[in-house]
Amino acid sequence: MTDRTPSFQEAMEIAATWLKQWDDEEISDEVMADRAAELVASRDGARGFFVVSLAGESSLMDRLPDPLVIKLREAGDGVVDLTARNLAMSAAMVVHHRNNGDEAQALGSERVNQRCTELLRQLDSHRVKERLETLLDAASHSRGDDLSFLERWGYDDDQKAAIGDAVQAVAES
Repeated sequence: MTDRTPSFQEAMEIAATWLKQWDDEEISDEVMADRAAELVASRDGARGFFVVSLAGESSLMDRLPDPLVIKLREAGDGVVDLTARNLAMSAAMVVHHRNNGDEAQALGSERVNQRCTELLRQLDSHRVKERLETLLDAASHSRGDDLSFLERWGYDDDQKAAIGDAVQAVAES
């Protein structure tokens, strides 16, 4: 990558290329981890990386190689925040898709949700606990810092309940 911070769109394209190389065994877990660390160093880079890696066909986020987990842990609060938001959005979208009879999309959202759950279990437990408590406060009690996030997406009570269930599932092993 260059010294310039990639845009969200560029980060998605870069991540897709790197994930394909990783899936094709052209790059190692360590190289993939180093490259992911470059992307998650910026907000747009992290957003692009997670859109592609969480929702895509690559098995990277199913396997969660140790070098990747280490780099994502080192990235800190930004990674925890985006993963928590993706957990919430995917949980809410499972409800939305099922209500609309779109089982294929619901299954895709479930896969994203499961990947977020597993990643959150691997990240710094203190940071994850604090972040998920904030999310749970908004979903279950309609208060706190995440309330505007949930309201912006217009989640209904069933979706908020699903978000609460998803947060609780992270703690279960």
